[in-house]
Amino acid sequence: MMKLQIVSRQNIKPTSPTPQHLRTFKLSLLDQLIPAPYAPIVVFYPNNDGASHSEVQEKLLLLKESLSETLTRFYPLAGVIDDDLSINCNDQGAYFAVAEVNSLLSDFLKNLSLPSIQHFLPCENSFDGSGGGARVTNIQVNVFECGGIAIGLCISHKIVDGAALSSFLQGWATTASGDKAVYPDFIAPSIFPADDLWLRDTSMVVWGSLFKKGKCATRRLVFDSSAIATLKADASGLNLKCPTRVEVVSAFIWKCAMAATEKKCGSKRPSLLTHIVNLRKRFAPTLSDYSLGNLIWVASAKCKATCEQLGPDGLVNEVRKGIYKINGDFVKKMRGDKGPAVMSKSLQEIGNFGSKTGVDYYGFTSWCKMGFYEADFGWGKPLWVSSVSLDTEVFMNLIILMDSKCGEGIEAWVTLDEQEMKILEQDLTLLSLASLDPSPNSD
Repeated sequence: MMKLQIVSRQNIKPTSPTPQHLRTFKLSLLDQLIPAPYAPIVVFYPNNDGASHSEVQEKLLLLKESLSETLTRFYPLAGVIDDDLSINCNDQGAYFAVAEVNSLLSDFLKNLSLPSIQHFLPCENSFDGSGGGARVTNIQVNVFECGGIAIGLCISHKIVDGAALSSFLQGWATTASGDKAVYPDFIAPSIFPADDLWLRDTSMVVWGSLFKKGKCATRRLVFDSSAIATLKADASGLNLKCPTRVEVVSAFIWKCAMAATEKKCGSKRPSLLTHIVNLRKRFAPTLSDYSLGNLIWVASAKCKATCEQLGPDGLVNEVRKGIYKINGDFVKKMRGDKGPAVMSKSLQEIGNFGSKTGVDYYGFTSWCKMGFYEADFGWGKPLWVSSVSLDTEVFMNLIILMDSKCGEGIEAWVTLDEQEMKILEQDLTLLSLASLDPSPNSD
């Protein structure tokens, strides 16, 4: 049985103090959108260079020193949450823990247990813990007996979405390896200034209606390039050209999840899908990939008919249409005088449909093509980048899409009602295209 022991805890402060005029960082309006407290991720590195115990200690020192330098540039991440509108950039620093794991990394991955990944994180993945006074950045570096390392990050979702999290990770890695430094862009609060919490309150009404109570289960579905090619071929038709891997995998999982619910309930039910959309490339001119903050919006798709009535490309088309609505014109309206009304209407349409009795909801977010596998601290790129499993009594049907290591496949972290998950695991159509919780060593 794997055991983990914390051997050190400290605060890593920025190399240079934050100037007084930058001590209060105002959050943007869109930072109010997502209720989750953290954006958790774990990045696994094998000991490919055969580093000795003393050399592993040098790696830990390098991680600390480079983190200190990185926090100087990403200065809000060295602060604490002031309230829902701002961060106190007081240079308190990042919480940094080191843990020793009594296992080989290869053994852990070979006998992978998704719930055990939680132990590599510095904080629980609950819906508490990111209120006033909470530290923005929390990191735990886990050292395996073989010298392999797993870096667990919990950074406040109030200031990072998936793209911003990747920017920070890459910025930290390039500082450690001596590559060109990454400088974040702090433009979001000036584009979407926030003086009150109306978007938080509006979005909480929407999300609140979509939460479920009971037992949930998380499984990892891995689609390789061959499976994705099959899904694309099945979806390509007169009404749909060149479907993306995110579109086809999202639609396929949605279809399988609806089938599981139908089997559980004994009848077909209407369904709602949402997808988190990265807005950075939808601005004119486009924003930097290194723009900090939650520069995202929520796309939605509905299925009122049965999957069969929609045709083979039907659900894929619905997913595409929903995402395409969050385009440059929509972003322009968000920024205009009627922006609050546009955003409120968009969220209320989702909430009005999703809160109806008998409507099932599935929330998707894609972290594909965000560069997590490019984070090289000087000892090679990650062997595996993982999300985490949920184990809470209040949960949401949640699907997180991540790149496979090769960049052509997709790992889907699927959290559903426990009973529905048991049905999903036996879906022969699903199992013909996806591997269920395979070892990352075999990806």
